[in-house]
Amino acid sequence: MAAQNPHKPNDYRHRDRVEIKRALISVSDKTGLLELAKALSDAGVALVSTGSTAKTIADAGFAVTEVSQVTGFPESLDGRVKTLHPKIHGGLLADMRLMDHEAQLKDLDIEAFQLVVVNLYPFMQTVASGAKGEAVVDQIDIGGPAMVRASAKNHANVAIVVEPTRYDEIIVALNEGGTTLQQRRQLAANAFAHTARYDAAVAEWFARELSSQWKAEAGQTDDNESKNPGFPAELTVGGELVNILRYGENAHQPAALYRSTGEGSVSGIAQAKQLGGKEMSYNNFVDADAAVRSAYDHNDPAVAIIKHANPCGIAVGSTDEVDPIADAHAKAHLCDPLSAFGGVIAANRPVTEAMAKQIADIFTEVIVAPGFELAALEILLAKKNLRILELPANYAREALEIKQISGGLLVQSPDEFTSLNISNWKLVAGPKADAATLHDLTFAWRASRAVKSNGILLAKDGSSVGVGMGQVNRVDSCRLAVDRAGHRAKGSVAASDAFFPFKDGVEILIEAGVRAVVQPGGSMRDQEVIDAAEAAGITMYFTGERHFYH
Repeated sequence: MAAQNPHKPNDYRHRDRVEIKRALISVSDKTGLLELAKALSDAGVALVSTGSTAKTIADAGFAVTEVSQVTGFPESLDGRVKTLHPKIHGGLLADMRLMDHEAQLKDLDIEAFQLVVVNLYPFMQTVASGAKGEAVVDQIDIGGPAMVRASAKNHANVAIVVEPTRYDEIIVALNEGGTTLQQRRQLAANAFAHTARYDAAVAEWFARELSSQWKAEAGQTDDNESKNPGFPAELTVGGELVNILRYGENAHQPAALYRSTGEGSVSGIAQAKQLGGKEMSYNNFVDADAAVRSAYDHNDPAVAIIKHANPCGIAVGSTDEVDPIADAHAKAHLCDPLSAFGGVIAANRPVTEAMAKQIADIFTEVIVAPGFELAALEILLAKKNLRILELPANYAREALEIKQISGGLLVQSPDEFTSLNISNWKLVAGPKADAATLHDLTFAWRASRAVKSNGILLAKDGSSVGVGMGQVNRVDSCRLAVDRAGHRAKGSVAASDAFFPFKDGVEILIEAGVRAVVQPGGSMRDQEVIDAAEAAGITMYFTGERHFYH
């Protein structure tokens, strides 16, 4: 049932600026605490605090009252109960615009707070440290979120601060006679977003724990249980605004960049450091993310060149070369130099001077890598419009992929290769491939995951030589890959992201001179495809695993 409000509008006394007379402070992150405590003390504000926060303030020589002195009740249950008390929450929730609330506080001997400074137990940091089980559960804050939410609800009277970065504006407000209503509204909005992210992180951690348990017990669960590998009943997606972009996919679409927040958040393109060039656009971010995903699919030094989220070229550098990453770029660019014009380049190793020199005369929108040699950076910075991104050292992919659809979200675990062990591939046609051919087939199989479905990728010597992507039938993808490869199709190997439904696609590859094919298999007409490969004398392997990319 909805809460009832018995008061009439004319019962309220208008309050814009609220003078800070009493503050409640309880923080895990002590950054800037003493500077704030000094400013508050100098302004004559009475300080109330808890545990280690109170000790830190007192040890610095500032007067502070312990919460237990206010409540008349000691902290108990290992600190789990300390602020959950009417003497605290009455002071947070009292609407001082109402005379009867003011009178009730007087009758109950409760003092109101005008400022609350709280940040929560370090739950996300504890999870990130590798802690497990009860060590994580102990960091689920109860009293903190209760105080934050109470204060934010009562923002007409109370300013709630949850981040040390906001302390300066409180200090300014002290000198201006108090906080304004607009300021308190903004702080309240920030506070509710803060607790929402926190609760989402807790929910996500439990979901991941359940998912791990489900995987461990997969063979012991009944059918209904096995259909839900730990997906939470409710999902909250948290994000923090980084930047307003010039526009979205098209000039008439407003757009913004948010970085992920909450438990399970990782560092990726959204956290990359821009070292030079024009401001990143929406499409730049999409292509850069696709490029990095593609480059990091390979363990060897690799470069991916992406345009409209599809590869113009992917290659791994030869370890026999003096500069493998420069070798990888040169080979990737040769796959389709025409399409690479205005593309996005990603490397899974630091960019060297030699690689930078190769890029210098090629129009490129973005280059992203885990680092740049100083000489390479000097060369690239000379291209004023080239956006140069340095990936965070702890770059990783999210544990869950989320895609918005009208009315909801689709959630899945990321597409990961489980079929890279060649010994598990099934030879279904032709002779067993030699080591060099197997090396190219493995590369092609890895690289094909970057190609939008339907996807066909031709490769030779650790480099793509022809790519057919995003076609509505696999035959057209085969034709496109062969056309782009030209004479290089002869003697190449081919990878298909999904099975061939008919033999016609394979026949196009055979006619172009492809010597070996790797594909998932699983079609009702697998046998006719196998027979076509067998008749042509080419090698064909089944992996048993599909890699659609939509």
